[in-house]
Amino acid sequence: MLFMKSIKHIALSIVLTLSVFGAVLYTSCSKSACKAVTCLNNGTCSGGTCVCPSGIGGNNCETVYRKIYSGNYKGFATYTDTNHVVIRTDTNNSLTFLSYNDSNYTKMQMQWSRPGSVGAITRITLSNNTASGSSFSVEEFLIDSFIYTGSGSINANTVSINLIATPPHSPSIIVTLNNFSRQ
Repeated sequence: MLFMKSIKHIALSIVLTLSVFGAVLYTSCSKSACKAVTCLNNGTCSGGTCVCPSGIGGNNCETVYRKIYSGNYKGFATYTDTNHVVIRTDTNNSLTFLSYNDSNYTKMQMQWSRPGSVGAITRITLSNNTASGSSFSVEEFLIDSFIYTGSGSINANTVSINLIATPPHSPSIIVTLNNFSRQ
């Protein structure tokens, strides 16, 4: 009987020892997968691969998308009424996108300059970031008593924006800034 209890204790000790050894081995392997990986721009390593925050990409989170998009873009603006009738088209419109430091890497400043009007500055928020481009939303801004809101898409070469221009006492106007080219 004493012999059987000893065998049970030995067997239990072996199982516990193997369990502890297995746990140590597993956790040490998980850590070593990230040992040689350097994740930049607040990226974190998981299983040997960098997990990047929104607005960041690349194998080591080295690509800050807003920096890629910073620059000047030129193109034409088309103004249409709510019935989609073209009111006018402006040439020589300029969009300037500026990267600035924010903790989540998704904000940029946008300045829109158009003929006969002082340029307006607003902020945009990037989303759906990929190496081929990002979507963005435009924060509300004011030009010549029109309140503008909208959204668009941007990549390293082109930008397109659809804005709704709402005047104080008239129907809204749709402003399309389509395929502005990087200068």
